Amino acid sequence: MDVRELVTYTDYLVVCSGQTPRQVAAIADEVRFRLKNDHGVIAHSVDGDSQADWVLIDLLDIVVHVFTPEAREFYRLDRLWHDAPREEIAAAS
Repeated sequence: MDVRELVTYTDYLVVCSGQTPRQVAAIADEVRFRLKNDHGVIAHSVDGDSQADWVLIDLLDIVVHVFTPEAREFYRLDRLWHDAPREEIAAAS
């Protein structure tokens, strides 16, 4: 979601889901690994990785949220930022 016109603390929010806490942790780990190895980008902070129902990766200009389906429904970021332009990306097969 492009939130540049809505907030001052970041430019983009990425929201995605894993089916289980283990999958959420694996997705978050892979995002951090790829950003570091492929682009030399290290997260400013990471929260929630110990419980892994919601992991937040703060890259300053981009904030990545990885949820379990239950946490995603509870926090409803998709609805909170409904005014933000968005791009849907299908999962890799």
